[in-house]
Amino acid sequence: MDKHLITIAQNGSHELDIKKSRFIANAFRIQTEEEAQKFIQEIKTQHHKANHHCFAYLLGNDDHIQRASDDGEPSGTAGVPILEVLQKNNVHNTLVVVTRYFGGIKLGAGGLIRAYSNSTSQVLTEIGLVELVSQIKLSLTIEYAQHDSLVHWLDANHFKVSDSQYGEKVTVQVPVAEPKITEFETTLTNLFSGNIAFQKLGTQFNEVPLKK
Repeated sequence: MDKHLITIAQNGSHELDIKKSRFIANAFRIQTEEEAQKFIQEIKTQHHKANHHCFAYLLGNDDHIQRASDDGEPSGTAGVPILEVLQKNNVHNTLVVVTRYFGGIKLGAGGLIRAYSNSTSQVLTEIGLVELVSQIKLSLTIEYAQHDSLVHWLDANHFKVSDSQYGEKVTVQVPVAEPKITEFETTLTNLFSGNIAFQKLGTQFNEVPLKK
């Protein structure tokens, strides 16, 4: 996985009414094409009376799998507009299905493109996006007398303690973004005059909300 990857914060839906037609956009996190097809089929079953179930999805950190379907709408008016909104937002590993209940008024090609684009944009805004940021899990070991000072510094600098262990010394675990590791260790080494030990425990990905 890349060090920075954008995806949806959670699965969710959003509905638009345009000239008596209902456009229901459902967004899903996906990891495989099989998973995408499962969600598409679930939507088709749930809205079996709808006229269209148009969709697009991107898979892989480099979007090496891209699929789009107009599902009976005029060619290029639904699936591709959905896909382009996902690409514009740099969203990965995401499926959007836009279900349409036809209301009797034709929208024309331009109207359909706007409707499917807006449905996709609004569902992304509704549920939010997150950036998956690569972090190193660091173990910090320090004397009891310095524990409070360490916790205070971590809190003041917006680092979160994920675990604490109490033995002969105190050991706390803190996730730190990879680019900040060297600065983090240098600062604490200087702050505690070298009386602190670091150990890298592995890598994790933390979800950081993106501002709407």
